[in-house]
Amino acid sequence: MPREGSVKNLPKGPKSKLPGHAKEIYQKAHDKALEEYKSPKKRRGKESQEATAHKVAWAAMKKKYRKTESGQWRSKEE
Repeated sequence: MPREGSVKNLPKGPKSKLPGHAKEIYQKAHDKALEEYKSPKKRRGKESQEATAHKVAWAAMKKKYRKTESGQWRSKEE
């Protein structure tokens, strides 16, 4: 089920693991991807709209954040 809206509605993984700004990036990319990939013809294989949106959101967040050896997400600018 789509989770459009605020970062309060993020799935458990991103919500518990990501810092504030990374959550915002994830949420915005997720919402945008839900719109962009409504049509199954625009998705790869037989992935659901939600699975595609999560992949897009993680990829967008990873452009600005990296995971440290300790498992924490940090800005690439730090």
